[in-house]
Amino acid sequence: MADTDPVPSTASARRTVAALPGIVLIVAALALAFAWGAGWLTPRRLTPQRFTNAIEASNGQVWRGFRRAHAKGVCVAGYFEGNGQGMALSDARVFAPVRTPFVGRLSIGGGSPYGLDAQARVRSMALQLDSDDGQQWRMAMNSFPFFGVASVEAFYEQTRANTPDPATGKPDPARRAAFARAHPEFARFADWAAHAPWPTSWANTTFNGVNTFRFIDRAGNASQVRWSMQPQTAFAAMTPEQRTGADADYLARDLAARLAGGDLRWDMVVTVAKPGDTVNPSQPWPEDRRHVVVGTVVVESTTPQATGACRDINYDPLILPSGVEGSDDPILAARSAVYSVSFNRREHDIAQGKAAVATGHQASPEQER
Repeated sequence: MADTDPVPSTASARRTVAALPGIVLIVAALALAFAWGAGWLTPRRLTPQRFTNAIEASNGQVWRGFRRAHAKGVCVAGYFEGNGQGMALSDARVFAPVRTPFVGRLSIGGGSPYGLDAQARVRSMALQLDSDDGQQWRMAMNSFPFFGVASVEAFYEQTRANTPDPATGKPDPARRAAFARAHPEFARFADWAAHAPWPTSWANTTFNGVNTFRFIDRAGNASQVRWSMQPQTAFAAMTPEQRTGADADYLARDLAARLAGGDLRWDMVVTVAKPGDTVNPSQPWPEDRRHVVVGTVVVESTTPQATGACRDINYDPLILPSGVEGSDDPILAARSAVYSVSFNRREHDIAQGKAAVATGHQASPEQER
């Protein structure tokens, strides 16, 4: 050793050795936390990954690069124009009388990108609004007015009940009936699905936020709210004959034809809860609640989702601007978590080169597996 080399301190070496067990414990705790979060330690625990697995199973196969739910859709673009009426409820910038651009998506329910439009009971609208104060608001809305069930566990069982039987390729009626018996609150949703009229177009469909949120005004006062996008296009119901004869992709063609004649508009109608109203998304609020029209969604254009700006957006309903907060509704948090897993899986597909069709390229079925 050279004369100028530092001489190791015995005391310092002892402190380093003494700290090693603590470091090991910290690393072990982080590893355990990661394993717990991934569900590796409790394989029966309902995790977002396990829920997403159930969705993939109910689809019958994994369509690489596509959303695991609501796989078929188109991108849309336009703006939201606030009318100022929402400013009394929320400090969110979009409610000021300004135009806020958005990238959105219109879709149908189901996990197949080749689903038949006239057979999809559920339609959806998703929006990502970028306001001029640098904040972002993402929404995911559906044509049904309420969820079928109230808990995440029941939502999971509802998904599993729709998994195709390998012998028939269709959901098992007995399994569906057993689910309905175990969850009597599902009867309301089943009645809606069986009897509500089918709109002829995305343009005349009402899209509902369904979950409860909190609006916070400038003074810090909170209001529990739900909202709907109600079309200015007159409602028209499809006849059974129209559904039978409809083209598989008629919704996208209808949308493009309507936009060639001008913009399409939906009013954003906010419903304000009274004290004691539930956040349970399977329970509608009484009709006499206060309704406030806070602005208008204006769709100006549409593009295919494979090459459109909406393709790589996760419409997480809990990405919210100041002035809007999520509620205690557990299904709202579950939607956010499952959307994230679905997004990560399809982006992984794309990064691995296993999503040619989803990204607008031709591919053999073998390449998509």
